[in-house]
Amino acid sequence: MSAKSMFDRRTLLRSGAIAGALASLAPGHSLFARTPEKWQHVQDFMTRYVEPKKLADMVAVLGWGQDAPQIFAQGTDSLRSQRRSDQDSLYRIYSMTKPVTGMAAMMLIDAGLMEIDQPISDFLPKFRDMQVQKVYDGPITPDNLEPAERPITIRHLLTHTAGLGYNFVQQGPLAQAYMRNGLIPGEVTKLDVPQIFGGEPVNSLAEFADRLAEMPLVYQPGTRWSYSVGLDLMGRIIEVVSGEAFDAFLQKRIFDPCGMTSTAFMVAPDDLYRLTTNYGILGGVLLPIDTPDNSVYSDKPPFPFGGAGLVSSPRDYDRFLQMIGGQGQIEGQRVMSPAAVRLGTSDLLPDTLAPTDSFAQNYGFGAGGRVGKGAQAGIYGWMGAAGTIGFVDMKRGLRHSLYTQYMPVETYPVQEEFPQAVAADLVATQN
Repeated sequence: MSAKSMFDRRTLLRSGAIAGALASLAPGHSLFARTPEKWQHVQDFMTRYVEPKKLADMVAVLGWGQDAPQIFAQGTDSLRSQRRSDQDSLYRIYSMTKPVTGMAAMMLIDAGLMEIDQPISDFLPKFRDMQVQKVYDGPITPDNLEPAERPITIRHLLTHTAGLGYNFVQQGPLAQAYMRNGLIPGEVTKLDVPQIFGGEPVNSLAEFADRLAEMPLVYQPGTRWSYSVGLDLMGRIIEVVSGEAFDAFLQKRIFDPCGMTSTAFMVAPDDLYRLTTNYGILGGVLLPIDTPDNSVYSDKPPFPFGGAGLVSSPRDYDRFLQMIGGQGQIEGQRVMSPAAVRLGTSDLLPDTLAPTDSFAQNYGFGAGGRVGKGAQAGIYGWMGAAGTIGFVDMKRGLRHSLYTQYMPVETYPVQEEFPQAVAADLVATQN
């Protein structure tokens, strides 16, 4: 299992079924007079993985509009656990953290504290004069560097178009430079496997930002969609703009008002009993790489990873999606303005993007999450590197999410098959 495989670009592009499977369904919950009660295709899909122990567990959450969700769970929190997985089991949601960070940024834009096309150097001056690699992921030498043609903006960070790298994506010298400088945007295991999970993160978001500013970009800002540490850097900007620690801002502005009581960057000792085990799959065998009794999430992280650091429960993340689907409101509690939600769930890709960009030819991207195009318009969300999925269909009102824990994610087509099963149940109900 390679580190790159956890964030494989082809996997991200191939997973269009998450948005596409529901695109043919007509908008409006009222059109679905008979919502599936058992979601049999979804349950059969889960059984195919859990019963033969291909995976330890799965939890699926499906909800309409502001209605309470239906929750289906199979398996136990680990292969050795006696605890049945449920809505309160804790999962490493990894990159499903990105939409949370993105919506936090939307709040500050909505408050007029920053603008979407504002250069980030207004807040982080060290990013004023960036260098860009002439050859993508090539050598970090003067002959392969040129000045950035335009400043990095807030929009670029939100949509992975800043030209920043990712140590899980890059394969050239830049990946090693990120590692040496502690630009590690997450932690996976305490196991001593440096060839896969090596590197020690820096100790603060401020230091992360300062060191990142010294690294060259892999693309000219605004020209390519390239998965990156943009949302991690956004965490630092949120700190600077709000005057609050990033994790404290999320707690006060999103988690508390949404009633997300089990979402954080670490797991409290009293809650470790419901933390699921994360498995690495090697030759079809599940190998535990992060367990409740030896988890990286039992310790305070070096800094709050805004791109991939949160642990959450199925109940909690569904509440986040419910708030987004409710145009910023949940159970009468106003968390965000409708305008901020509309902006964050719209296609924010810059107009300077290269027409040949393979991602933009198929999808849009909003505040930390993918948005659909054409018939898929209105579908917003993202996925996690250990098999989790969280999307909300802003037009049709359906929110759907799935929770399990395995790496590398492309070992099984879980992130394609789940939305297909959801769509199959909806279609079957209408016949």
